[in-house]
Amino acid sequence: MTAPSPLLLVENLVKNFRGLRAVDGVSFQVNAGDIVALIGPNGAGKTTVFNMIAGSLQPDAGRIELAGRSLAGLRPDQVCRAGVGRTFQLVKPFGNISVEENVVIGALRWTGDVAEARRLAREVLDLLGLADKRRLPARSLTLPDRKCLEVARALATRPKLLLLDEVMAGLRPAETDRMVAIFQRLNRDSGLTIVLIEHVMRAVMALSHRVVVINSGKPVCEGGPAEVVRDPRVLECYLGEEAARC
Repeated sequence: MTAPSPLLLVENLVKNFRGLRAVDGVSFQVNAGDIVALIGPNGAGKTTVFNMIAGSLQPDAGRIELAGRSLAGLRPDQVCRAGVGRTFQLVKPFGNISVEENVVIGALRWTGDVAEARRLAREVLDLLGLADKRRLPARSLTLPDRKCLEVARALATRPKLLLLDEVMAGLRPAETDRMVAIFQRLNRDSGLTIVLIEHVMRAVMALSHRVVVINSGKPVCEGGPAEVVRDPRVLECYLGEEAARC
């Protein structure tokens, strides 16, 4: 029987910045319904990989495909319309409008009906525990709530693939566990496919089905979470400095 095609194919990605090779031959696949963590030390090239998938940067070499369709040359808005939603490390909501209106903007990616967009926005805010704050200006939110709003805006675009860039950074353990539970529920109930960059190993171990490790822009290893954390190469380049964050 032929294996199903991956939802996301990343093959031999290369990205240079003025002679610095930030990403050097990174490859991985993500099947529909997978949760895959991309980990590595600071400066490893993880966010650069995300930026290439999302269209913010174009690769110098390599392939990126979503459900068999090349994302090469597409702008971020076109990648979003193709089915990729993403969050950013530095959360920057539209501070002068309400929490709900921030999410409505995301929902307008797929519908021109403002009432329908508002309905979905309220569903997403309820899921993320922000329903009682929907009328507040986004600038008034705490960091954990701004992180939740960042996720809500991405989810409102109805992505096939959700890219999460350090959404657990700065959260307390209980807040991290709550966020992990939300993503597990989305994955279980709707089959949402997730790729996450994360330093909080507590979240990586609880959430991911598979882990891809990169260092200095190059692939190190790939496997199940329990397997990867025992790999001597990962212990040497990464987990020694990250163990305190678990």
